[in-house]
Amino acid sequence: MLALRFYASGSFMEVIGDTMGLDKSTVCRAINNVTDALLANKDRFIKWPNQEEIVRSKQNFFARRGFPGVIGCVDGTHVRIQAPSEEEAVFVNRKGYHSINVQAICDHEGKFININARWPGSTHDSHIFRTSDVCLFLEGNHHGVEDGYLLGDSGYACSRFLITPYLHPANPSEEAFNAAHCRTRNTIERVFGWWKRRSHVLHSEIKMKPAKVCRIIGACAILHNIALSLKEEMEDEDEQDNDPAIHLAYRGPEDGRAIRNFITRTYF
Repeated sequence: MLALRFYASGSFMEVIGDTMGLDKSTVCRAINNVTDALLANKDRFIKWPNQEEIVRSKQNFFARRGFPGVIGCVDGTHVRIQAPSEEEAVFVNRKGYHSINVQAICDHEGKFININARWPGSTHDSHIFRTSDVCLFLEGNHHGVEDGYLLGDSGYACSRFLITPYLHPANPSEEAFNAAHCRTRNTIERVFGWWKRRSHVLHSEIKMKPAKVCRIIGACAILHNIALSLKEEMEDEDEQDNDPAIHLAYRGPEDGRAIRNFITRTYF
């Protein structure tokens, strides 16, 4: 109960302890223990979809948003932290405050199927994805359009398994592609909004060392998936993340352009 109240409210540990008649050290210990217990079960609750789940995601994304072949949407969001005592400068993001840049991938239901919460705020989204386990997995296991792909914004490199929008759409088909891409990819923005409303600690400045903050983020992501699996209703389904990552347009090789053009010609 102490840990859940901390995740949900983001209040100071002293305040949580006072409201429940317990010492701050007890609250701290409870938060650490519950966080450790949740993270020990991460693979049960945050996992890459199997083939049946991939087919279901493709069908649902297409039925709801009109974009074919999507298995998930990827994006980043910043979680504010207090200035750390070590390597302080690398945690300052482009908005000028200290943060952890959290990369997440969600499915059509809003569940996290992958989360990466270990990079300081100054890290570019494309670097986080390029060095992630899921990128390495897709590089070795993705064989074509039939395997589906992720959708990301222009901060990522366009590849055969991560499709980004046209930076400069040149005709109505490319504009229609971008519109459908945006509608579909916004799923992850809504998920971030839901998630931060449920775990308000992610909205406030977390006054812990970065390593502990990363663990808190992971625990809150697991609780989000547990809530969805228990059919907990989300409030305000149109809620958007009001503190999103700052996206810079990626400049570099775009090996997925042929696939993007194929999708545009076939569906738009």
